[in-house]
Amino acid sequence: MSESATSSQPHALITGASAGIGAAFAREYARRDVPLVLTARRVERLQSLADELSSQVSVTLLPADLADAATPKALFEQCQQRSLFIGTLVNNAGYGVPGRFLSSDWETHRDFLQVMQTGVAELCHRFLPAMEAAGYGRILNIASLAGLVPASAGHTLYGANKIWLIRFSETLALECRERGVHVTALCPGFTWSEFHDVNGMRGNVSKLPGYLWQDAESVARIGVDAVEAGRGVVLTKGVNKLIAGISKYLPAPLARAIVSSKSKDFRDAD
Repeated sequence: MSESATSSQPHALITGASAGIGAAFAREYARRDVPLVLTARRVERLQSLADELSSQVSVTLLPADLADAATPKALFEQCQQRSLFIGTLVNNAGYGVPGRFLSSDWETHRDFLQVMQTGVAELCHRFLPAMEAAGYGRILNIASLAGLVPASAGHTLYGANKIWLIRFSETLALECRERGVHVTALCPGFTWSEFHDVNGMRGNVSKLPGYLWQDAESVARIGVDAVEAGRGVVLTKGVNKLIAGISKYLPAPLARAIVSSKSKDFRDAD
């Protein structure tokens, strides 16, 4: 781990930074000379990323599990103790719980909500005051195309969480726009990362056509550009904009029927 003496410089705190889109965000901010604070559960992965990027920028590692309700406060306090000003907060940590709602015990769903919803809100609530006081801040919440299309069976809480995240981001953006803080909900579609491996869906989604996919580096670059520009809700690929548009303007029963018929290709409903 390396830490810079210039702790008052705005740092980017990235959750779920050990792989996939999170690691891509770390590389993108490092490319832009923004010092990093990285958190995730996998210490070895974080250290490897720090070793890669520490020659470019200061990197502070704060390994933690966001499923633990005490983690958001602990992360905030550790940044305070190091006098690190978090000018950018990237709420990227996330995953999905496959299958029907009743296929998993409540503790699994509770942890999901802690990581994907309660923890996100708490991190924003704790770091936002300093951003407003400084007249500068960036909050980038990684939502999903799933929050902009009709529901389908399986992964019951995932789409619902992404809808919440989009609305939360929109509201926060309106509240903060006169205070120098930009808030963006980034909505990627299918992205090459470990996400589908963790969810056990790699076999299914690998059959989807290539034009639906995007690399994590492109998603990160679009996300950083979007939050810097103060854009509210951003889709990362033309085909995703088309899918979201069709979902919005088709009659609701027809849109639900289409999504439901296609969802078996990327969502476990058993």
